[in-house]
Amino acid sequence: MSDFNKLCKVMEEMDPETYVSIVSEKSADIIAALSVITQDGLSGLSIYIDFLLCAVAADGKLSEEEFYLLKPMLERAVGMELTYDDAKDIFYASGLDKPKDYKKTMDLMVDILGLVSPKLKEDIVLICMMVCAVDGKISMKEKRWIKKLID
Repeated sequence: MSDFNKLCKVMEEMDPETYVSIVSEKSADIIAALSVITQDGLSGLSIYIDFLLCAVAADGKLSEEEFYLLKPMLERAVGMELTYDDAKDIFYASGLDKPKDYKKTMDLMVDILGLVSPKLKEDIVLICMMVCAVDGKISMKEKRWIKKLID
C-alpha cells in the first residue's frame, strides 16, 4: 500500500473530535493566509469556500456528511436555512455533479498558491482530503483529484 493510500485510510478512520479540531485549526490558518495574499478577507474566504465546494464535488455527489460539514457556510452564502434536499438541488443545478473544469481550476489555483506558500498548499490539500473523507470513504475520483492537487 502506498503512503498516499495509507494517509487516505487514516483520514477515513479519523475520530470526530480529531477531525473537527484539525479542520477548525487549519481552516482558520488557511483563511488568514488567503486573506493576506488577496489583501481582502472576503476574497480569502471565498477562495477557501471554492476549495471546500470542489472537494465535495470531486466525486460528483453530495453526501449527507459533506452537507452537514459545510451547512453553516452554505447557509451563509445563500442567506437562508437549507435542508439536505435543498442543498442537493443547488448542487445539481450548479453543475457540481460534473466538476471536471472546476477541479482543473482549483488544481491550478493550489499550484499558484503553493508558489507563494508551500505550507498553505499543504494545508489546503489536507483539508480537501479531509472533506473527501468525511463520509468515511475517499473514492477513486476523489483520490485522483487529490493526487493532482499534490503534484
